Amino acid sequence: MQRAVTLLLSIVLLTLSPTWALAADLDGATLSPAWGVPFAGILLSIALFPLFSPKFWHHHYGKIAAVWAALFLVPFAAQFGVHAAMANVVHALLAEYIPFIVLLTALYVVAGGICVRGNLHGSPRLNTGILALGTVLASVMGTTGAAMLLIRPLLRANDNRRHVAHVVVFFIFLVANAGGALTPLGDPPLFLGFLKGVEFSWTLRNIFPETIFIWVALLALFYVVDRHYFLNKEEELALAHDPTPDSTNLKIEGKVNFLLLLAVIGLVLMSGLWKPGIAFDVMGTEVPLPALTRDVLLIVVTVVSLLATPHVARAGNEFNWEPILEVGKLFAGIFLTIIPVIAMLKAGTDGAFAGVIRAVSDGNGQPIDSMYFWATGVLSSFLDNAPTYLVFFNTAGGDAATLMTRDASTLAAISAGAVFMGANTYIGNAPNLMVKAIAESRGVRMPSFFGYMAWSGAVLVPLFLVMTFIFFHV
Repeated sequence: MQRAVTLLLSIVLLTLSPTWALAADLDGATLSPAWGVPFAGILLSIALFPLFSPKFWHHHYGKIAAVWAALFLVPFAAQFGVHAAMANVVHALLAEYIPFIVLLTALYVVAGGICVRGNLHGSPRLNTGILALGTVLASVMGTTGAAMLLIRPLLRANDNRRHVAHVVVFFIFLVANAGGALTPLGDPPLFLGFLKGVEFSWTLRNIFPETIFIWVALLALFYVVDRHYFLNKEEELALAHDPTPDSTNLKIEGKVNFLLLLAVIGLVLMSGLWKPGIAFDVMGTEVPLPALTRDVLLIVVTVVSLLATPHVARAGNEFNWEPILEVGKLFAGIFLTIIPVIAMLKAGTDGAFAGVIRAVSDGNGQPIDSMYFWATGVLSSFLDNAPTYLVFFNTAGGDAATLMTRDASTLAAISAGAVFMGANTYIGNAPNLMVKAIAESRGVRMPSFFGYMAWSGAVLVPLFLVMTFIFFHV
């Protein structure tokens, strides 16, 4: 306990000390690819431990993530100094992780307090309708909000079916990813673009055809796949035994959370529109007043939801903290170990990823839209799609006015790649892991990390190839 207090006091003193106020700039050009090993390690752990040692992983995934974070931070502090390590950790926490997890927790708690009572029967038509509704809602309340609102009713509707994993997989494709493509509220990369000066309605006007294409194609494919499983003889036997009592009327409990969802949306918008010009410097990391206000009020909204929601509503949703804890612990490790990887990307042609940066432009320095689409998308599948979006936003010039007009096709490619290809892996977008965790807590046997990638490789990659030839210059 004494050590913890001493460490906390040391951090506070270092933070307040003028000498230590400036964060050490991490020059990605000086880093070797070896600094990416801890990040690769945590990704492989997420992929392999649940496959080969699921019980060990379930009980110790937080410790495993912490070990990989330590394997980055200790050598980093030894080589670059304790101050540089602390400054980069503070930046990762204050500028990225805390806003990320606070918003995610607010949406998880608020949406988890809305319980739809009544027994919907998971037919192909109903399931397709729920996926379509969630896909549209995702651009209004965010992919996390829409996913948390509808995943439990969808699972309850299909609790008498033998084959359910494919329903959840397509739910991740659509509601947790592609659905958030039309507004900055939908997905974090687009919100970052909004903060950089991209107009609120720009994505709606400029990637609407691409979005409608992927929505319609995935919904049609889902209906065909779900109908195939629904008509299976084994499925017919399972359908006869429905564990959820029949009910002719649908009833919604926890309606106060709809108002709280509006509050969350309003706070996110406020943080992008309110520009008082006031910011606080914490070890070189700038924390703007709007962002700080947003995060504090989101915590207030979360607490209000916990206090105001009837217990029966959360009980009906079988609400528990495990999914958000899993996301929180794993992404804490990811956000720390990703520090050198993002720095190497930001170094452009001087960094270890110079080949990727060079590949997105032709010999005359002109952007190649198809390469921006795939480079942004593939990296967003394994890295956090928000900083990846920013890297390629800046690689394409970084001027919002130019990117919205002269280079609109390039910005469209970057936006589409970041949002759509977050569905390629479980870690491509935070709601993916949350949906997986909730489904598994309800007894659904979800595909492994590589099993899920087999689904995305078979379904999504061919659609992305078609999109490349139709919408982006090859």
